[in-house]
Amino acid sequence: MALVLFPLKSYKKETLSLVFSFQGIFALILFILPTVIFILLLNKIFTCSKANFVWKISGVLSGIFSFLLALLLVVSNSVLRVKTTTEYNYQNAIEQFGLLPAVYLDLKNIIIPQKDNFVSVDNILSEEENKVIEEKPPQKNELDINFNPENKVATNDILYLNDYVNSLTASQKNKYTGIFKGKNLIFITAEAFSKPVINKDLTPTLYRLSTKGINFSDYYQTNESGTTGGEYQNIFGMLPTSGGSSFKNTKNKYNYFTMGSQLDRLGYYGKAYHNNSYTYYDRHLTHINLGYSDGFMGYGNGMEQYVEKAWPQSDYEMISGTLPTYIEKEKFNVYYMSVSGHNNYTVSENAMTKRHWEKVKYLNYSNTVKGYLAANLDLEAAVTHLVNELEKNKIADDTVIVISPDHFPYGLSSDRNTGTNYLSELYGYDINSCFDRDKTSLIIWSGSLEKEKAIIVNEPVSSIDILPTLSNLFGTEFDSRLMVGRDVFSDTEALVFYANYSFKTNLGTYYSNTGKFVPVNENTVIPEEYVNQIKTIIKNKIKYCADSQKTDYFRYLFE
Repeated sequence: MALVLFPLKSYKKETLSLVFSFQGIFALILFILPTVIFILLLNKIFTCSKANFVWKISGVLSGIFSFLLALLLVVSNSVLRVKTTTEYNYQNAIEQFGLLPAVYLDLKNIIIPQKDNFVSVDNILSEEENKVIEEKPPQKNELDINFNPENKVATNDILYLNDYVNSLTASQKNKYTGIFKGKNLIFITAEAFSKPVINKDLTPTLYRLSTKGINFSDYYQTNESGTTGGEYQNIFGMLPTSGGSSFKNTKNKYNYFTMGSQLDRLGYYGKAYHNNSYTYYDRHLTHINLGYSDGFMGYGNGMEQYVEKAWPQSDYEMISGTLPTYIEKEKFNVYYMSVSGHNNYTVSENAMTKRHWEKVKYLNYSNTVKGYLAANLDLEAAVTHLVNELEKNKIADDTVIVISPDHFPYGLSSDRNTGTNYLSELYGYDINSCFDRDKTSLIIWSGSLEKEKAIIVNEPVSSIDILPTLSNLFGTEFDSRLMVGRDVFSDTEALVFYANYSFKTNLGTYYSNTGKFVPVNENTVIPEEYVNQIKTIIKNKIKYCADSQKTDYFRYLFE
């Protein structure tokens, strides 16, 4: 129980800093001001019955007028209007309109649900690309699926999903298909990891893995729902359409396409690990259902034999402690959810910052940013030990290491008391959009890649692309039509998108808050209706993410 309180203590300070800052106090004053005014005027309002009646009518009319005025302003704005209808989701409604309007919109959509179905969209590949596809019939990442087996009853939602999937074109196999076939896999979701952590001098192993593996120059971990949302995207290749509940909802689902499940079907030993409490975010219920043959271990059901009680706990201790339990297996597939990079980033509050402070204290950053970098040095120590042991056992060439963040380091977003934006300080530029905030680093490395010419991916890539990309690289049997992301080496067009319909492609970036599409350069030719076509594709993908989980679609197809 005490262990679970460690992160809560951290969040408590963060919450207090939000409340007891100038902005927080000002917001509270504005919130209670109408009530205070009403109480002060109460005696005047009720001094005579006629005045009381007039005040009541005036209050009702002014409330109706204010609501209608706000509604008119929203409806008259084409960017905001769609946020209440075709592009509605609860999280974005809170950001756009505030909590109470978002609750109203959510209740309205529950009581009167939109008859929302998948929408067909024209192929947006160029004529030249279509010509190539027609001339060379490709091998596709597609399974022979009976979408309507006689022994199963399909609901309308299932039938809609079947029609949607059948309307898609599977991606092609390519020259990278199966290059990791038969290799071991170690996947790390790194807590609050970011690209600036990678430094040739400070983090030489992370630098080695990021430059001598597959290089991603334009990678995004889209922040949709904090840690569990990022984990969900990394593991399932899906957007968390139910917020933090998305991962929790997988505990009783048939998780057919996770790398845990795919490699388990090929006879791999598998296990998932976490160095914080094993029950935190209900991981004791979700992570035993990810397909890993030997289940899940966290602090409280075995990890305590390797990791000291601290906050945050050590990634180095977790990886160095558990590595001997599987490194001699014939084929292994393990997953780590790290925690060392968690905020707050002070020597007094963060055990990992304190542990590695001497290595960063002379850097030219604020103490907060130095504290963040120090905390991430424990991940560097963990990965260094991991690579050394793989090389010592002569299996580095037969092992793949994947590292992706769960989210941007939100503990650096700002100091609300001073107005300092530590995230901008770390990144080295002003953060004006979600793309500025969430651009980060993806590592896919194997010792075998160091002997080959560097593989560089310059197209936009996001975390939901990891699963189909790994499926292709490992040569597993998968159906790309059933995955929301894309194999980055396939012929499928690059698309990074958010639940608020902001997106980025090879042609440019669309910002949903302004409704503007910015081409990648002034010479870029944008096809007619391009933005609307991409938004339709996104709408379909978001609906697929929601409905495939709600219906347990993979159980219907595969069990």
